[in-house]
Amino acid sequence: MRTYGRLVHGPVGHDNRPHWGVQAEPHVTMRLKRVFPRARQERSGALVVADTPDVCEDLAWVLERWPMTTSVEAAERLHGRAKAHRDARAEVRGILDGHVTPRDLKEPAIPARPYQLAAAEIVLTTGRLLLADDVGLGKTLSAALVLREPAALPALVVTLTHLPRQWEAELAKFLPWLVTHVVTSGKPYDPSKRRGLDGKTPDVLIMNYHKLAGWVDELAGTVRTVIFDEAQELRHDGTKKYEAASVIAEAADYKCHLTATPVYNYGGEIHNVVNVIAPDVLGTRDEFVREWCGGSHYGTLDRKVKVTNPAALGTFLRDQGVMLRRTRAEVGRDLDPVTVVPHVVDTDTAVIDAMAADAVELAERILARAGDHRELFRAAGDFDWKLRQATGVAKAPHVAEFVRMLVETGEQVVLYGWHREVYRIWADKLGDCRPAFYTGSESIPQKEAAKRRFLDGDARVLVMSLRSGAGLDGLQDAAHVCVFGELDWSPEIHNQAVGRLRRDGQTESVVAYYLLADEGSDPVVAEVLQLKRSQAEPIRDPSVAVTSQAVDVDRVRQLAENFLRSRGKAQPRPADGTEGEPR
Repeated sequence: MRTYGRLVHGPVGHDNRPHWGVQAEPHVTMRLKRVFPRARQERSGALVVADTPDVCEDLAWVLERWPMTTSVEAAERLHGRAKAHRDARAEVRGILDGHVTPRDLKEPAIPARPYQLAAAEIVLTTGRLLLADDVGLGKTLSAALVLREPAALPALVVTLTHLPRQWEAELAKFLPWLVTHVVTSGKPYDPSKRRGLDGKTPDVLIMNYHKLAGWVDELAGTVRTVIFDEAQELRHDGTKKYEAASVIAEAADYKCHLTATPVYNYGGEIHNVVNVIAPDVLGTRDEFVREWCGGSHYGTLDRKVKVTNPAALGTFLRDQGVMLRRTRAEVGRDLDPVTVVPHVVDTDTAVIDAMAADAVELAERILARAGDHRELFRAAGDFDWKLRQATGVAKAPHVAEFVRMLVETGEQVVLYGWHREVYRIWADKLGDCRPAFYTGSESIPQKEAAKRRFLDGDARVLVMSLRSGAGLDGLQDAAHVCVFGELDWSPEIHNQAVGRLRRDGQTESVVAYYLLADEGSDPVVAEVLQLKRSQAEPIRDPSVAVTSQAVDVDRVRQLAENFLRSRGKAQPRPADGTEGEPR
């Protein structure tokens, strides 16, 4: 039989992963480059690609089309992994299609819905899942159902700082027979000796992400299941919590990501998130960039990677059985659509004028690209902070008046912002509305008290930081109106904020007011949000319609360009001689 080349299974490379090497005839190599866009071609002409399950399945097909010589050991590994991958995908499809009956385990105290049982069954079958269901569909219970399996214990739940007690309460409600413990220190200790446990070893430890690194040596290889709640916290690699999460997950039998927003900004974040629980799916970082990002790398000020075809990536992750997202409509639990109301408010231009002198110098430095990368990064951060705060302050009194109008009509309002100086103005202007505050300045008990005041009706306005309160439940019982007094760069932050009201128990249509200034940072932030939405939404839902890719320029440069234009200043040419990025 004619052969077209040789297939070898290489040793572990610098990335600590095994690889396949294909040395084939030139015309076959050309075809294989299209089959394996993530492959790296060496000087010898050989193609090298990480040994992942989907690659093995594709290579098995390649050998049917173009037979190659290989060792017995390599052939057995290839075909064994290819079959296991096909079988796993078939099992996931069978579970989702309802052809697989969920295993007979102890029933939760509150009955679960079929789609929640299906998600748990996928975790128990494949050992991993990124569950990205819509906000309010009960991802907590879906993950908790895994813990009915005795082999899944002991378990670890990692969540945001304000949510461990909420998880403790949810587990007590759904699986009351489990012994749980909320970790209170970043230094390891024996939980069984803590008050209330009476010497019992907890079935489930619950901690926040900040404590994870201190416990990694105690937990790696000990916990059988790890649940990462609000898993978008793991979108940045290289941090202590990321490395700890990866080590603990690698040694666990079952791992589950929970997040309705796996992508906060650009699509490349999904590689880091997926890599924690499924490092064999997207290949190495370089392979991911070659395959899904067109080979392009990072921007100059932001090390962000844009996915060229987010919908295709979303479909791929689903096809691999790694990611699952159901909408409310798909599971028959739809709510009224959100009413989005953009509204331009007045601004105090004197506030923006007052910061103009310092900001002009920063903007010119950013656009001229004067200085090294570290200096430019600092300048960009300073400029972003100054202009966005000035914009928030300039419109803060008018935002407060708009919120007052809503309160006077009988509404309770969740008001979202970002800067402390803006909060101070809102507190002063809305004092008679007795606003409660749930921002980055309050302790956890203070936040709980603020939430309780709002739910009890004592506070007519709840001021929340845009990036606090993820996963918070209960606000839907008091309000259906939210106001964005300041904007975030990420559309997913806004989606989560709206989702705190659009949850089960909401009896009215949710209304989201976006109060926009017609100068300052708002025009540019609103424009860039469309770019990020075009990255995030198709990954979560490949069928979503995206109107455009908007503008492909760095967000801070856009702010600088827009600001200098508004001040009548000429834009400097980059010091490196380039013309800047096309609009």
